[in-house]
Amino acid sequence: MRKSGYILVFLAISVLFASFSFGKLSHEDIPAFAGTSLPLRRQGAQREKLYKEKTSSLGAFVAKAEPDLTTRRAGALSQQVPESNDVKAAVIVCKGLIDNGLYKSIQRRTQMALDEGAEYLIYEIGTYGGLLKSGDDIAKYFILDVGKRAHTVAYITTEAISAGAMISVSCQDIIMLENTTIGDCAPIMLGGKLEGVEREKTESFTRAAFDRAAEANGYPRALLRAMVTMRIEVYRVKNAKTGEYEFFEGLRLPEDANEYDLENKKLVVTGEELLTLTATDAVEYGIARAQVRDLAGALEFLAERDGVTFASETMLLETSWSEEMVRWLNSPAVMAVLVMLALLGVYIEFNTPGVGLPGLVAVICFTIIISSKYLHGMANWVEVALFVIGILLLMVEIFVLPGFGIAGFAGILCILAGLFGMLVKNPPDKLPWPQDVPAWNDFTWGVAGLASGFFGFVVLAWFLTKYLPKFQFLSGLILLPTAAKKGSEFEVSMTAPVESKTAIVNIGDIGEVVSILRPTGKAKFGDAMVDVVAEADFLDKGTKIEIIEIHGNRVVVKAREKDED
Repeated sequence: MRKSGYILVFLAISVLFASFSFGKLSHEDIPAFAGTSLPLRRQGAQREKLYKEKTSSLGAFVAKAEPDLTTRRAGALSQQVPESNDVKAAVIVCKGLIDNGLYKSIQRRTQMALDEGAEYLIYEIGTYGGLLKSGDDIAKYFILDVGKRAHTVAYITTEAISAGAMISVSCQDIIMLENTTIGDCAPIMLGGKLEGVEREKTESFTRAAFDRAAEANGYPRALLRAMVTMRIEVYRVKNAKTGEYEFFEGLRLPEDANEYDLENKKLVVTGEELLTLTATDAVEYGIARAQVRDLAGALEFLAERDGVTFASETMLLETSWSEEMVRWLNSPAVMAVLVMLALLGVYIEFNTPGVGLPGLVAVICFTIIISSKYLHGMANWVEVALFVIGILLLMVEIFVLPGFGIAGFAGILCILAGLFGMLVKNPPDKLPWPQDVPAWNDFTWGVAGLASGFFGFVVLAWFLTKYLPKFQFLSGLILLPTAAKKGSEFEVSMTAPVESKTAIVNIGDIGEVVSILRPTGKAKFGDAMVDVVAEADFLDKGTKIEIIEIHGNRVVVKAREKDED
């Protein structure tokens, strides 16, 4: 059985390494621009006034377009900002799955940049989305907190899809590399469908988040809403008085032909599609401020538009290896692997004597699950305590008390309660139950991970039990069950020689301890090696024993007195 432990350890390392290899993030090399720190100079009403000027005039701005407007803004700002002072910027990398771990990392790195005096925070975004709640948390953090202390810029280097688009539009500016995309923000449910009231409830929440961003940062509200809901038609209509293009939902088109050129309105989004824009379209429609080729181009655009001079270098703040590890461990795929290996280790350990490598693997996997959930902010001390108490009760049931009773049942309940609580982020004094749409989304992902792990465990356990005994060179990796007989004969878990077809033990049979019973171990009865549990004290190797109870696969023995021999 020791071989099975080595194989389980090898399987754990192989699967986890493969998952990490496919799931780890790659960061593009970014040119370094850096500089000295400087207190913020454009705040409050003055900054808001300047921002409204540029958003009202740059709806279709491409880098280096409209030089007269850029010159006017540079001249206006030069009166307020001394030309001799350089502005410090920081690039904060935001890539991969959007989850609570990324949110915490963004908070940490943003505060680092602000402490260093950065006035421009450039969030480098490349993501296909993630958890709705985490995306909303990051969006609120950008609008309600960071945006009041620095100028926020979403710098899209590959794609900003789903929750990635949500956090991008929550920045005051969006700058996109050539041939990148943004949009497609309809919420989905892992392993199921959102229909009827449930879909509308989730989309309503998401649309409100995009409305908040449009209002705060001056993006076309109708276009942002079309990223979330399919049934929204959007038209582009020219304002006859200002000469600028505006966007309206189909049901909210203006009726005044004198104010708007309604005859030449253009249908931008049909009611049968979700809006996803390339960088070129995003600039044309006023979602992105500019399309550039690299980070140097983005900084040049901001410098020309805002009339500032960036210092020679910029801080580059990436996620730390520990943050990446915690995020990776909490992904549904890796969590499913950990659950599967933990249950498989427990299953093998229950069918072997003593405490071996399978049990060690199970302990390691459970420890990783709990610690990663705790560091990720999903588990509080009450849930961790419940899980640990459940494990202790199960150990008491296995190693101390014969049979399966109250301790084992209570242990299972505590473990399930602890795991359930870790799927929902809640304070210790509240029940772990999803309270809103984002929380239900997170809960669904967590349940999917646990369910996948349990399904994988069942399949592997069945495979090990059914097929491994048929291969002679692998038959020693699992216990060979004996055939059930009538009368006082019992089927028990034992390891018998490969050539023997059945091995039978009965209450009252005499055997000899092969491995020290602490209190579990192996004993030999004839040609069969049987897993046994000592009734009381530990028994040394070579001690004569007698079977006194048989409960399923649990064989209870006691030391045989010398005068009984």
